[in-house]
Amino acid sequence: MQTRPLEELEKKIQYHFRDRELLLEATTHSSYSNERKINKTGNYERLEFLGDAVLELTTSEFLFQKEPKLPEGKMTKTRASLVCEQALAYCARELGLGEYIRFGKGEESTGGRNRDSIIADVVEALIGAIYLDCGFEEAKQFIYRFVLSDLEDKQLFYDAKTILQEYVQKNGKGILHYETLEESGPEHNKSFVVEARIDDRKIGEGLGRTKKAAQQQAAYQALLALRKETGDLCI
Repeated sequence: MQTRPLEELEKKIQYHFRDRELLLEATTHSSYSNERKINKTGNYERLEFLGDAVLELTTSEFLFQKEPKLPEGKMTKTRASLVCEQALAYCARELGLGEYIRFGKGEESTGGRNRDSIIADVVEALIGAIYLDCGFEEAKQFIYRFVLSDLEDKQLFYDAKTILQEYVQKNGKGILHYETLEESGPEHNKSFVVEARIDDRKIGEGLGRTKKAAQQQAAYQALLALRKETGDLCI
């Protein structure tokens, strides 16, 4: 697959790089640099390491200021849910980030462009690249704009399984369980389709690269359906 132009990505993230090499590095997978023996550009792994630290600090500061009565343990748990792999992959898909990553032929053919672990890492690499290009404040603005925005809906997605379980138990709706409908693809690139059910009633369906990811998506779809059905905006 031909990657999309990086100028387009810059428009999406509302940031123009002074040093283009940083942006290239942030969107280059090791398989690409290894196949082409590129030393100049490298790959995103070191930038990801840096971006992870900037993301954790920014998210910690955000929660500290936004939730003055939240205890340390709860802040730690909330921060972990906001910056976990699945949450960052969700943000990456909103940006269509997979379309801008340079892959080697082998990784491309095995579905790397859609793999949560990779696109989540590239989000962190972008943060690291922006930090080096223009400093902490610009990196912070990126995080606020794309990771810490629309938190009510994102929190619903991040914690969907827990929220759904608590809602079902609280309202005596029945027994919540997940049923795997389909498992396909080779071992390195599997795909799962899972239903969320209350007793025998289907309430949501999800697709994911792992059973856990598919269950999360199914729970999220179930919550959206229950919110629409009951009019309960607190779900």
